[in-house]
Amino acid sequence: MKKIAILGSTGSIGTQTLEIVRANPDLQVVALAAGSSVDKIEEQVREFRPLMVGMWSEKAARDLKERIGDLPVKVVAGMEGLLEIASMPQSEVLVTAIVGMIGIRPTIAAIEAGKTIALANKETLVTAGHIIMPLAEKCNVPILPVDSEHSAIFQSLNGEPKDRISKILLTASGGPFRGRTRKELRNVQVEDALKHPNWAMGRKITIDSSTLVNKGLEVMEAKWLFGVELSQIQVVIHPQSIIHSMVEYADGAIMAQLGTPDMKLPIQYALFYPDRRPMKGERVDFFRLKQITFEEPDVETFTGLKLAYRAMEMGGSMPTVYNAANEKAVGLFLNRKIGYLQIPELIEASMNQHKSVVDPNVEQILAAEQQVYEFIDKEVQQ
Repeated sequence: MKKIAILGSTGSIGTQTLEIVRANPDLQVVALAAGSSVDKIEEQVREFRPLMVGMWSEKAARDLKERIGDLPVKVVAGMEGLLEIASMPQSEVLVTAIVGMIGIRPTIAAIEAGKTIALANKETLVTAGHIIMPLAEKCNVPILPVDSEHSAIFQSLNGEPKDRISKILLTASGGPFRGRTRKELRNVQVEDALKHPNWAMGRKITIDSSTLVNKGLEVMEAKWLFGVELSQIQVVIHPQSIIHSMVEYADGAIMAQLGTPDMKLPIQYALFYPDRRPMKGERVDFFRLKQITFEEPDVETFTGLKLAYRAMEMGGSMPTVYNAANEKAVGLFLNRKIGYLQIPELIEASMNQHKSVVDPNVEQILAAEQQVYEFIDKEVQQ
């Protein structure tokens, strides 16, 4: 019986992780955590009977505690609650499906407690990769990627010498606005940006996919996960989303992982690695598919990707600024406070005003995040 804890259990990755638990009786959920979705997490608690459940909101935690008073489940709240779940002795694997930089400290706590990390929280490596990866190596803790692209790279590296990597080819669907001009993007509405052509994801990541900022975050994450130079990571637009990413080796051979656009595959692979379990679902039919195509990314229209490379080249606290500015700007766009093209504009403005810290600790990373939020609030109010 493999025992897992899930941070972000009511979100897209969290709910799909629970689908895998339902299909595999030798998985046991020992802890769940969410933000404020009390109704949804109460259903999960009653179904999976974890030992502990956490809510980011204190009010939500009090509400949940009253609702599940008939069950022997410990209810915790806030960051202290996340840290308690991350390091609880009963779990073996921590699935970090929580959104945002609040995932950094629980991930560190879980690594220090010797837990295997099934990583679905991009922000952890984007902003604190220089802390996380050396710590994982020191503690001999595996970090198994749950992102479809990073899982594909991980799978393509299996059995191959990592010092023979020539290039990582990170694929992207191009999102709903592939081929559009900046003029055509000027009046994009929230509903338009949430219509992803291939993937069913959460609202923020769907917006990030449409701007190519998500791919920029994945470039940063790949650099840390696989120990390559930024110049070795090439983004390739692949509209069919069948090839999830590729690795080119020194001899010119390219290994790729293919499959239907279904996040359950990389989640299950991380939970059972190195085993491959049977999984129900659609399979790739090459006769129906007929062709797969590739394009260069348009970094002049979708400037978020170009800014990601710039942020990573500058290093230090600049990737945190990139991430925080995007997080804030996407929230404002979803709430109809700013226009679509203002998302990359606010990221660039935030980067331009920031004085980078060379080797930031966790407190400096979180301080940079707060400074960016305050800067954007002032910019938008003007």
